[in-house]
Amino acid sequence: MKKALLLNFSVALQAIAHNKLRGILTSLGIVFGVASVISMLAIGRGAEQEILEQMKLLGTNNVIVTPIVEQEEGKVENATESEQAKLRKKFTTGLTLRDAAAAWETIPHVDFVSPEIVVETTVLREGLKRSGKLVGVDSTFFRTTDFKIVRGAGFTPLHLLHSAPVCIIGYGIRTKFFAREEPIGREIKCGNLWLTVIGVLEERKITKQNIQHLGLRDYNMDIYTPVTTLLLRYKNRTLVTRQDIQQASRSTQSGNENTEDKKPKNYHQLDRMVARVSESRFVPSVSEVLTRMLQRRHNGVVDYQVTVPEELLRQEQRTKQIFSIVLGAIASISLLVGGIGIMNIMLASVLERTKEIGIRRSLGATQRDVVLQFLSEAVAISVTGGCVGVLLGAGLSLGVVRFAGILSIVTVDSVLLSFVISISIGIIFGILPAKRAAEQDPIVALRYE
Repeated sequence: MKKALLLNFSVALQAIAHNKLRGILTSLGIVFGVASVISMLAIGRGAEQEILEQMKLLGTNNVIVTPIVEQEEGKVENATESEQAKLRKKFTTGLTLRDAAAAWETIPHVDFVSPEIVVETTVLREGLKRSGKLVGVDSTFFRTTDFKIVRGAGFTPLHLLHSAPVCIIGYGIRTKFFAREEPIGREIKCGNLWLTVIGVLEERKITKQNIQHLGLRDYNMDIYTPVTTLLLRYKNRTLVTRQDIQQASRSTQSGNENTEDKKPKNYHQLDRMVARVSESRFVPSVSEVLTRMLQRRHNGVVDYQVTVPEELLRQEQRTKQIFSIVLGAIASISLLVGGIGIMNIMLASVLERTKEIGIRRSLGATQRDVVLQFLSEAVAISVTGGCVGVLLGAGLSLGVVRFAGILSIVTVDSVLLSFVISISIGIIFGILPAKRAAEQDPIVALRYE
């Protein structure tokens, strides 16, 4: 049996080699079809990997609350007095630490709520100076997106209680300001205050595309300090200071009406608040309860926005899956056309080799031998086209990465799938011509001219 298979396969290869041009043209449909499958699967895998990386950056099971500073308001014509009273601006304290504490204490299935305040400042040390961001956080912040402290330690309850002048620096700050020395225990100046470094974060690789698309910062260039330290020693936007009163008085006396003065002032104490939910199935209900709680605490003023990153990323993933399905349909059409081409050429080959079939049958070849011969020929053409298609698809995937900037990953599974598809096409579209060749009458075939 094994010898018969090898003999029929060698005869099939000789027949293909006898007419190379026809074999090449026949396999082109399979080549482009398999290349389409490989590139489609690579782009789909790259999109999936990109979604997973984005979920790591934003954090899983998170509900993010961000403040809204400016709200558009307009006059409503023909409104009653009661309706106008409802439209009047109501007092709101903005997003504060009390909101974060209330959400953690009252909403079930919330593991913790991490507040965040971002302040633009100047970083200075040993003659090196650059602008940067000082971020006020608590000890739970580093669990929201799986930050890792590779050196030193995190904030303790005493740091938060006493508003200690300490900080944890990002990897970029460490390489720029502490390139030749150990940063732990050293001081770095942020604005007018010196902070002692107690920890260094692991490097976070964030692409420019993710920074723009997801609205993230370059975490490597941030300096983190306890949120109470930032509110006490830097700026608390919920408090009216003497400087604010003097500035307002000067602008009123001078009658200055510049555009900068007309910009709404950020009255929110926090720049962001992240609630970590214990399980993903509770995320929708927690976001709804959190929205209602904030609405009640802010007197019905919607000066905040509640976002569920996982839902947004899932929607984006579904969109990319639809795109992959469309590409798969196009690739399937190419493979179908290639399979029809193989069947067409094999039928023509059976017709022109009728006398050869008669000679083989007269020398003792069975119908199964003839079927195996022509089936092997069809499979050999499709597998050869599949191999070339894999190489072409891998090249297209690399070209997409290099020139289009789209992540694509060629996996072993996609290559194996392409081989299976190639063999299947050879068998499916080669079986009919093979059966037609085997069913011919040997005597009639020998008389055929």
